[in-house]
Amino acid sequence: MNKAQLPDWLQTFIHHYELLSVDNLELIRKIYHHNVKFQDPAHTLVGLDKLEAYFESLYTNLSTCTFVIDKVLVDGDEAAVYWRMQFNHPKLSSGNLIAVEGTSLLRGQDGKVVAHRDYVDFGAMLYEHIPVLGKAVRFVKNRLSN
Repeated sequence: MNKAQLPDWLQTFIHHYELLSVDNLELIRKIYHHNVKFQDPAHTLVGLDKLEAYFESLYTNLSTCTFVIDKVLVDGDEAAVYWRMQFNHPKLSSGNLIAVEGTSLLRGQDGKVVAHRDYVDFGAMLYEHIPVLGKAVRFVKNRLSN
């Protein structure tokens, strides 16, 4: 991926997202438009203040959280960003590192991200790492794949 060939809003997104951590959530305001619409498998939020509050609640109990952008596809003011996230949460997987892959569909406007939709396996990210529920989710996934 040649970052120099990407639109400015997307370069800013990638740069700041790979720096984003529990200690610098103020970067959210540099990435997202004030009218951002954010969707993931559990939430739909509209507005920068709501998105910032959501990220703060997500990151509150994390020991670490990092993103690595692996691939980017661009079409005008839209992009698909393929990423890997690694995080530690004391109540998930006995506090061990959890790694998950996902894709974000983005749209830029006025130099920032105005629409962000995440596609990620919530089971792999969350449910499989909850003690009792995790066994049930893994059992169902295994049954479906056979």
